[in-house]
Amino acid sequence: MKYHPIDNALFIKNRKDFMAQMKPKSLAVFNSNDVYPIGADSTMPFQQSRDLFYLSGVDQDESILLLFPDAVEEKHREILFLTETNDHIAVWEGEKLTKEKATETSGVTTVYWLQEFDKIFFELMSQANTIYFNTNEHYRATNVVTETREDRFIKKTKQQYPAHNWAKSNPILQRLRSVKNPIELELMQQACNITEKGFKRLLDFVKPGVWEYEIEAELMHEFLRNRSRGFAYTPIIASGKNACVLHYVENNQQCKDGELILLDVGAEYANYSSDMSRTIPVGGKFTKRQKEVYNAVNRVKNEATKMLVPGTIWKEFHKEVGKLMTSELLGLGILDKTDVKNENPDWPAYKKYFMHGTSHNIGLDPHDYGILWEPVQANQVFTVEPGIYLPDEGFGIRLEDDVVIQENGAPHNLMRNIPIEADEIEELMNK
Repeated sequence: MKYHPIDNALFIKNRKDFMAQMKPKSLAVFNSNDVYPIGADSTMPFQQSRDLFYLSGVDQDESILLLFPDAVEEKHREILFLTETNDHIAVWEGEKLTKEKATETSGVTTVYWLQEFDKIFFELMSQANTIYFNTNEHYRATNVVTETREDRFIKKTKQQYPAHNWAKSNPILQRLRSVKNPIELELMQQACNITEKGFKRLLDFVKPGVWEYEIEAELMHEFLRNRSRGFAYTPIIASGKNACVLHYVENNQQCKDGELILLDVGAEYANYSSDMSRTIPVGGKFTKRQKEVYNAVNRVKNEATKMLVPGTIWKEFHKEVGKLMTSELLGLGILDKTDVKNENPDWPAYKKYFMHGTSHNIGLDPHDYGILWEPVQANQVFTVEPGIYLPDEGFGIRLEDDVVIQENGAPHNLMRNIPIEADEIEELMNK
């Protein structure tokens, strides 16, 4: 990893909070992600299971965390199992975590090599009545991979221990991961700071004739040189009408004078995500119409942000933002009163021009865990990202910041230093 060491107090607290919600005489197991093949002997870059990372800070493959608060022996209440490092691995892959380094990283004092797992697991299952399995139950999850490492572990364990009860770790993690620890907020701020550096670099770089992929390269350069692994998600760099394709990721077109570029990009840092949207003029100046629409989107974003306070219900929040957007679209002449009067309540008139949601949880994943039917809480982190898309006029505008819900008052904007006002962007692009 490129990031600075993380205070293991974060992972110690996360495990303590998780174990406090486990049933008596139960244990929980968390497996690392697989290294996924591409073809021949090529693989995709490894990314750790976010749940395992959240509970341990361990960021290497073939790792297992076992939690058993009622274990007979105190040393077996928290255990890490890791691939044994040796001289051969050190030469070919780089040295893996030693037992001492794993304890320093995670705060887990009992570390075994992976080949000891089956024996120790059998011993501990004889003391347990229930095992917690870790499945991905995010509301947007899609899994086209046949079997993950976690899936294989669950299938094997159910076959070998059919008399045990089993429970789900995900509901506990959904609740815990949605509210951020101060250390997590610092890591997310760092991800946003790196994104800020990338965006400011672009304001000096973008000129008519530049290609979308050249903009992507500038961002990646800035991200990597600031200890990020790169983009937190596939970047969207959409010029002209491309901005009206919500998940445009080809990034292969030339940017022309008079067009706008919609940027939906964010750096990751220490596995934590940032998620920013900005829209900038290729030639350094908005047209009158572009600026009118831009400022309308920005007003919606600012008013929507103020609504994200403790107690807010996510679905109701989106309805209120829809009313703000409807008002702005009427003012722009994009909608008229007849459109609103005759609208389908299940798909209001504004949805033709603003068809996606306004906010989602963000954290270890760009679309992070969060229980959306419960009231918003302090220290949850949300994006705020309204947009207006006008393919007939050849442009789309989306503006997005990441904000931390506060106990009192308006949310704290982690992207407060990233330019967003239209006049400021023009000034910086033409300095």
